Amino acid sequence: MTAMRYEGRLAKWNAERGFGFIASADSGEDVFVHISAFPRDGRQPAVDEWLSFEVEPDGKGKKRAVRVTRAGNEAAARAPSSRRPAVRLSRAPKSASPMGKLIVVALLAAMGWYGYSHYGTRLASLGAHAGAPPIDAPMPLRLLPGSSKLPVPADFSCDGRRYCSQMKSCREATLFLQNCPGMEMDGDHDGVPCEEQWCK
Repeated sequence: MTAMRYEGRLAKWNAERGFGFIASADSGEDVFVHISAFPRDGRQPAVDEWLSFEVEPDGKGKKRAVRVTRAGNEAAARAPSSRRPAVRLSRAPKSASPMGKLIVVALLAAMGWYGYSHYGTRLASLGAHAGAPPIDAPMPLRLLPGSSKLPVPADFSCDGRRYCSQMKSCREATLFLQNCPGMEMDGDHDGVPCEEQWCK
């Protein structure tokens, strides 16, 4: 029965001590190799050269390379031509296909349209509820011409005051009633606040 042969690159070599390690192309693990496993052709092993080898246990339960042949010999000649291009191809940068790019652009456009339409609907619903932001939120600075509301001063904001006793004038109470939610200043809901205190 023919023994299984592996291929790999000589990753480390100690010339003084006569041993090193082969990085197996199949498993990626380092396999111990001794100088005695190489052919006796007078050539010293060189780091990075491609080798073909068999594996046997070394008596201590570890693997070691045996019957090593170099690239150029029948078994190892395929290593540089068949393995290296495969590695380069697998590491080549992947570019997205035109169809993939089109799908990404379509998804982004759909998300943008959904967000914009949702935002517009929310603004419309807020406008239907007196168009007022929450208490303490900065107010819009100006109203459109022809509006029946009082013009809003640039420094006006809903500051949490809700009752007539907290107002200083009819104009201030009217501004708060027209622009701030949750006011408790118009008991008869006629649009005129603080009729007993300020807006008589």
